[in-house]
Amino acid sequence: MDMKHASALYKLLGDEARLRLLRVLQRERLNVTELTGVLGLAQSGVSRHLGLLKEAGLVTEERDAGFTYYRLAAALQDGDRRPLWEVLERQFAAAAGDPAVRADEARLQEVLRLRTENFETHGTADSRDARQLVPGRSWAAWARALGMLLPPLEVADLGCGEGFLTIEAARWARRVIAVDRSAAVLDRARALARRRRIANVVWKQGELERLPLKDRSVDVALLSQALHHAGKPETAIAEAVRITRPGGRVLILDLREHQEEWVRSKLGDRSLGFRDTALRDMLVANGLHDIKVAVGARKSGDPFTVLIASGVKPISPTKVATATS
Repeated sequence: MDMKHASALYKLLGDEARLRLLRVLQRERLNVTELTGVLGLAQSGVSRHLGLLKEAGLVTEERDAGFTYYRLAAALQDGDRRPLWEVLERQFAAAAGDPAVRADEARLQEVLRLRTENFETHGTADSRDARQLVPGRSWAAWARALGMLLPPLEVADLGCGEGFLTIEAARWARRVIAVDRSAAVLDRARALARRRRIANVVWKQGELERLPLKDRSVDVALLSQALHHAGKPETAIAEAVRITRPGGRVLILDLREHQEEWVRSKLGDRSLGFRDTALRDMLVANGLHDIKVAVGARKSGDPFTVLIASGVKPISPTKVATATS
């Protein structure tokens, strides 16, 4: 490698985003959308960086099952540029404890978890188990099938965000009341519902700690990945119980306690998840019974574990609260 070429190469690697790209791609081949999610950068910026790294011969692209994936070039790890890669490996190892690197790693694990739950990428060439390729397999279809077994309930989706879960619930519920603090987010959720031709949703702006719903107005109060955004989680659960009819259920999907501090600044999280016992105790404190707390999703190496917690509001005020796991 001549001096001019070496100078251009080292200048290329003087950019933090490109180093982060290489560090992530040493772990897994990824497409542009996945890399955008991992790095938290604009898609146009990720594409530009990938183009420069590809031109320099540091990454390659390949198509598989309709997707374009990027991976490290073989020449970088095993060819004439192996000495350069050894320098990069040492830098990556030294930076393993850096908050930005930890954040990238956590988001990578979440992207990989979502990939395993997406039928479109099940059973591709690099799958560890080709038996996962089952035509028609779909977690969304399975969830909708379970919804057909439920009676036509009235559901409150609290902290609904952009409405993806709201719309799924609306497929089997009599009515869904979707609540979020952000007017802009609710506008996007309404637009999505119109595109999906969903008409049985009432959209309301409000806070989890002061819901704009009447007492005993829904059969199910759902808090999906919303409780860790509440300033006062105990109050949010109390409000969910208040709006639930006797005999109805409060259902929580949230993160188990973790140490990923970056979610506070990047995602606006106020709590770093919850201990299993803490969720159970908050449900007990609000008079619920038949309480259950279980793991909903967990992946090896992923710092985030999803907990599912539920409890039933007593029909009789003298009902004794009990907790089971």
